[in-house]
Order: sequence, then C-alpha cells, then structure tokens
Amino acid sequence: MSDDGTNPDGSAPDGSTPDTRPQARATGLLRRPKLWLVPTVLTGLLALLLSVLYMGGVVSPQRDLHDLPIALVNADRGKPLPGQPENLGAQVAHAITTDRSDDKAAWRPLTLRQAQDALDSGKVYGALVIPAGFTDAVAALTTTDATARPAMTVLTNPGKGSLGSSLATQITTATAHQASLTIGKRLTASATGAGATQKLLLADPVAVTTQVGHPLGGHSGLGLSAFYYTLLLVLAGFLGGNVISNGVDTALGYADNEIGPWHTRRPTVPVNRTQTLLLKMAMTAGITVLSVTLVLVACVAVLGMDATHIPLLWIYSYCASLAVGLGVQAINAAFGGIGQLVSMFVFIVLGLPSSGATVPLQAVPAFYRFLSHFEPMRQLSDGVRALLYFGARGDAGLTRAWTMIAIGAALALLFGFAMTAYYDRKGHTRLTPQHV
Repeated sequence: MSDDGTNPDGSAPDGSTPDTRPQARATGLLRRPKLWLVPTVLTGLLALLLSVLYMGGVVSPQRDLHDLPIALVNADRGKPLPGQPENLGAQVAHAITTDRSDDKAAWRPLTLRQAQDALDSGKVYGALVIPAGFTDAVAALTTTDATARPAMTVLTNPGKGSLGSSLATQITTATAHQASLTIGKRLTASATGAGATQKLLLADPVAVTTQVGHPLGGHSGLGLSAFYYTLLLVLAGFLGGNVISNGVDTALGYADNEIGPWHTRRPTVPVNRTQTLLLKMAMTAGITVLSVTLVLVACVAVLGMDATHIPLLWIYSYCASLAVGLGVQAINAAFGGIGQLVSMFVFIVLGLPSSGATVPLQAVPAFYRFLSHFEPMRQLSDGVRALLYFGARGDAGLTRAWTMIAIGAALALLFGFAMTAYYDRKGHTRLTPQHV
C-alpha cells in the first residue's frame, strides 16, 4: 500500500477505483437553470395546493353552511289560545320547519326521547325544545297569574365537535329569539291596558336557556380528542408505512443508506416486485401492533384521555392504522419514487379538510363533501368519535367505519399486487445503479 493509502494499482483499500475527476462547486452548479427547474416548480405547486386545500375547507364555514341536522322538539300540550286553531308550541314548530328564508339548518321534528337518542348517537348537532305548558306560560304573562318567564331550551352536542356544536347553538338560539319576538308582537297588540314595564316584558316574552344535551368527560378536548386521535392513527400508518418501505429497500440493497457522513450500500438481494410488496405489507401488519399500542397507551394511560371500550378501541385502532399502512405500501409499489408524495395527498392533504372532524361537512364547500364519501380520514374519524363519545354505537358511525376500513384494505391489496404483478410480467425489474 502506498503512502496515500491506495493499493499499488491505484485502487482504494476496498478494491474500488477512486474518483479522480475535478469536484464541482456549489457556485458553479447554481448557474445551471435545469437544476432549479424541477425543485422550484414542485415546491411552488405544493405550497399553492396545500394553501388552497387546507384553508379552502375552513375559511368560510358560515357561508358554506347548509342543512346542519338539528332536532326540533315540541312538547307543548296546552290548549290553543282563544281564536287560534293550535297552541303556540305547534305554531312555533310549524313556522320553523316551513321557513325557507335560509337552508343553514335541516330541522328534524322529534319527540324528546327521539331527540335525546339522536344526540346520543351523533345524528344531530343540537336540539331546540319547546317545553310542556309553553302556551299556558305565555298566556299567563298577560294576567296576574304569571310566576315565571316561559323558556325554550337549546341542547348542545359537544361530541360533534366544538365548532359544529357552536354553529348549531347559534342557529337554535337565533331561531328561538325570533319566535319570541313574533309571539311578543301578538301579545303586545292584544294587551292594550298593559303598563310600560309589562309591555317591555311582552315584547320579548320567551327566555332561551342552554344545556348540554350529550355531556362529555373533562378530558375529551371539548370534542376534539376524536379528531387528534384519528390523526395519530393516520400518521402512524402513513409514516410507519414509509419508514418500513425505505428500510426494506435499504436492507435489500435497492437504496443507499446514508446517515451523516456514513454511507453504505448492501448487496442486492434478487427479489421481484410482488415478493417485495408482500414482505413490506407483512412487516406493516406486525409493526403496526406496536405503534397503535403505544398511541393508545400514550393517549389514555399517560395523558388521561377519556375513553371507554378500550379493547374494542385498540382493535379498531389497529385495523384503521393497518389499512392506511397497506394503502401506503400499495401506492409506493405502484408509483415508485413519487409514491410518498402521492400517499401524502391521499391520506393527509385531502383527508384533513374533508374529515368532518373539526368543521362539519355541512359547513365545507361541495368539493370536500364529495371527497368525504371515500377519503380515509373521514371514515376513520366517524368510528373513533363513536367509540370515544357515543358508546360505541353502530348507528353513530362505527358500522360504516368498519365497512370502509375493510373496503380500503381490500382495495389496497388488490391495487398493490395487481400493479406489481403487471410490472413483473412486463419484466420491469428494480435495477441497481452501477458505480463507475
């Protein structure tokens, strides 16, 4: 070996030939337009798409709000006032359900028991209750028999998310106040002998009280814990799938392993695309057991997140995250180097604004409502919400979530193996770059 550390023939100690070409400098490379083209276009396009897609789903919920499901309960059984065909409760309910001035709410006339069940299953975002004896209480205001101001009750549903519950509360409160003013005009017109103080009361005779219709625990993030838990499951599947994919490619010699100044490349293992995908999916199924267990332990045991049905929550979490991981492996196998970018758009970029977990789907543009029919995050969040807030009821979204997880996993397997089988049949082998 010579003094410079090379062999007598000029090769390096490991047998390779050292590169004696002049080393390029950054200042020279920066003057190459082609070097700038692809990174500039892709970075700008990603920034634009992310801005439009993310902000487009949340920037104007009031403007985009249509048909938010809200229960309307008329429990008034009082006799109609003189000269009127029905009591005030029936009149108010009829006026609310037939009002076509806007379409922000989709009012659902229900009994009190039905409304409570709808709140407990997450089918409505809130409820407006006209109480029993409402007509008699209003009529008493024009006499000396009045003991209390009549009231309508607004029931909230924080399990549908803080924003969704807030929107429903705004709608129901405004509706109740408008009904009070309408009744007040009639009372004021008929109470000709009333004093100034009594007329002031009669002008707006109905109070509006707010109660929680479906209470949540104190460690539920005000109805947002379901969204963040769902996001953790998606990220566990997405990041885990990509880490496994890269790790397998490195271990099999199809990708370089570079950590800091250390660079290695293992001998290439001859294996076709189908067997490689099978290996990655099998490893995804095994490693996901650990990742979702750690997610559940961190959220529930360490941070104290409110959760019931823990065994079922773990099984659901595993299946949900596994379905995402399998999808990532299938997309990477089909699209190769840009697979990670494609899967990011499928599972994260398009999933977040169309999930309905933070902004109700009734308050997002039509494009996102369309995406919500098949975007994975919406399907998973419905199941998590049912498990965390609504007693694991199937009609609260859990049944649909299980169905969509099964469909998603099946599509991932079908798409992934169909593409790799096609590539193998066409002879598109994975080549190892040759070192000069």
